[in-house]
Amino acid sequence: MIRSLSVDDKQVGPPAPRPCASCPYRRDVPSGIWYASEYAKLPRYDAETGAQPGGLFHCHQNDSDGSRRRICAGWAGCHDGDELLALRLAVFSGRISSATAQTTVNYRSPVPLFDSGAEAAIHGVRGFDAADSGALQAIEKIRRVRGDIIEDQPS
Repeated sequence: MIRSLSVDDKQVGPPAPRPCASCPYRRDVPSGIWYASEYAKLPRYDAETGAQPGGLFHCHQNDSDGSRRRICAGWAGCHDGDELLALRLAVFSGRISSATAQTTVNYRSPVPLFDSGAEAAIHGVRGFDAADSGALQAIEKIRRVRGDIIEDQPS
């Protein structure tokens, strides 16, 4: 499993045209790619606006402190952007532009996504006991692309 390192946010770009191949929100991504704590973040954005996390959900394909960091396309496509506290706070603080926020609100995924963060999280943790070959290949690809991740065993 893979876990991202946390760093302070910097200016963040808009979602990619399509969710990445290892996006935890995609229905066609194998289970068990990310560390359990990464999947645990997903349902928190299903909450009422005031109870949601204040931080943006970034694409897992880019280093957390890299210049190419962007909003996760799966997150943008799964959740109602008009109701995301993180988008409002990010515009207010200057972490994203109002144009990036509007792009996120209007985003529509070209690939099937889970209907909620909770559904995505349930699917994601299913594969911890026995990751299939698709999950192992995805993990290896992420390991090659990302320089800021640490590997760990699920607890």
